[in-house]
Amino acid sequence: MIDVDRLTKRYGRFIALDSISFRADSGEIVGFLGPNGAGKTTTMRVLTGYMPPTEGTARIAGFDVLTDSLAVRERVGYLPETVRLYREMTVRGYLKFMGQLRGVDRLGARLDEVLDLVGLRERARRLVSSLSKGMQQRLGLAQAILHDPPVLILDEPTIGLDPHQVQELRALIRELGRTRTVLLSTHILTEAEQICDRVIIIDRGRIVAEDTPANLREGLARSSRLYVRVGVARDDVAGLLASVPGVTGVGPAADGFLLTSAPQAGDVRPAVASAIVGQGWPLLELRPWATTLEEIFLELTARLDAPVSDDGEARHA
Repeated sequence: MIDVDRLTKRYGRFIALDSISFRADSGEIVGFLGPNGAGKTTTMRVLTGYMPPTEGTARIAGFDVLTDSLAVRERVGYLPETVRLYREMTVRGYLKFMGQLRGVDRLGARLDEVLDLVGLRERARRLVSSLSKGMQQRLGLAQAILHDPPVLILDEPTIGLDPHQVQELRALIRELGRTRTVLLSTHILTEAEQICDRVIIIDRGRIVAEDTPANLREGLARSSRLYVRVGVARDDVAGLLASVPGVTGVGPAADGFLLTSAPQAGDVRPAVASAIVGQGWPLLELRPWATTLEEIFLELTARLDAPVSDDGEARHA
């Protein structure tokens, strides 16, 4: 439903997007990850028709965002990072106005459906200005889905919400993603792990990785890692662990140690356990240390050196 091919966006000599390509299918929630300024919002503005690309193409449900802009807008629901709402209107009045602008059929019945879906039916007669930040985000999402689009593009939808509001909105996005294509921009890595089927990591306007969180963890782990906790406080524990054959590194982690070993060394857990028990020390914990999406993200973005422009200055998206 979203098909991006070598999309580039320049502002003079400044490159915001550098020939990116990706695809998102129906029934898929795709996380668009990157640090602030990586090019996420620029991509979403191009996809929603707010600005034209400099080069490349982007299609929504088969329609080109540049040459078929109106058809694209009919098929996309967009929740920008900052939701622009008419605060002097009631919740229902605002949605009715947006529905009239979009030419929504059976508008009265559709308003009831959407208000129920986002949990705002009981607040329908309240002024928008009286809503909490979380409720305003729900209202922004309501206007995005009011015309029942097959594609949703959500830019940092949970930013500024409290933990309870975040949990509720994530659950709502997961439900909406069952029957739609959802492109979700975020810099919160745990959010992507919890609700996204696939993630795209972008940095300085370039895509540096694309896969499921599980596959990224498996494919980018350069070494096996173990967490070890020993029931003694001795200065020579780290030295003993470092001397185990196959162990290539030892460092502190929480109240224990993080061990790394080369993949060709195989499973070093028996040797580690034997070394600890052989000293008469209690072995409290010995388990694999999972690579998190955050660690993958930091590693990938660190690999990509900032390109240098013709005037010698670093270029950032």
